[in-house]
Amino acid sequence: MIPYEPPHAAKEIPVIDLTDSYSDDIEKRKKVAWEIHKTCRDTGFFYVKNHSVPKEMMDGHLALAAEFFNLPAEEKQALDSANEDSTRGYEAMANQTLDEGSPPDLKEGFMSSVDADENHRYTKLNVPGTGRNQWPANFPEFKEKYEAYVDKALDLGRHLARMLALSLELPEDYFDEGLVEPLHYGRILKYPPHPKDAAPNQLGAGAHTDWGLITILLQDQNGGLEVQNADGDWISAPPIDGAYIINLGEMVPVITNGLYKATPHRVLNNISGNTRYSAPVFCDPEYFYKVKCAPTCMPESGEPDYPEMTAGEHLRSMFQKTFGASA
Repeated sequence: MIPYEPPHAAKEIPVIDLTDSYSDDIEKRKKVAWEIHKTCRDTGFFYVKNHSVPKEMMDGHLALAAEFFNLPAEEKQALDSANEDSTRGYEAMANQTLDEGSPPDLKEGFMSSVDADENHRYTKLNVPGTGRNQWPANFPEFKEKYEAYVDKALDLGRHLARMLALSLELPEDYFDEGLVEPLHYGRILKYPPHPKDAAPNQLGAGAHTDWGLITILLQDQNGGLEVQNADGDWISAPPIDGAYIINLGEMVPVITNGLYKATPHRVLNNISGNTRYSAPVFCDPEYFYKVKCAPTCMPESGEPDYPEMTAGEHLRSMFQKTFGASA
């Protein structure tokens, strides 16, 4: 007899090989989707390898981040996101508080999104937060390299959304309509070594969940990301060379009626003396896309646990919560 013991939550984050997800064979793609299904019901985080983004582009983007944050303070401050209704641009140290009630996060940032001029449909429809991205005047190659990377990461995001659809036994193109022009956010982040005079519970990024659909995280070799597993324990998400960390945002529980989770995570600034750089790309549906329970996740009652909403309304409310008046 084997005595029964309750199963334990995952103690590490799985690595999913995406090679077969690019196959012409639907059965091979479904096998990859099944691996995604399993981890989305457990940790909600997974690494992907053999994806579509070249390693040299990943390394180049982290180097680009270091170059940007090494710019003179006055050049970065000229791009201050607080001066723009669109919230794009430079984010000063301790500008954001992700864990409500904790001290501000110990990080610097830069953010871009949909670059909407006066002819863009978002501008004509008076979509909140619409605007132009800000770019450093004395670093002309930054914009080209930065946007090329974000575009490539969004291609991966669209591919992962198709795998997510398959994992829920939905048509593979279920999310395609909302991701023609994703309401994306590309960020680069600088985490300094943890200061000795930091306030209690002041981290690089306080415990939080992401807000949208899919997050594609590029991190350097310094580590610091921690993920809460299903038992409530915090486990490390160390960097794997050439791999991304993928996680789900708060839109996904709405779509899956709670089957898939948006998992809390945080960043602890290291004490090694090294600066940590990371670059998340948030791949979210366009502003007016209806985020609602998918047919394959609908409960028998026909009444899902989460209300329908637009992607834009949801994201704006999360911005206002964590950035305050500057949002």
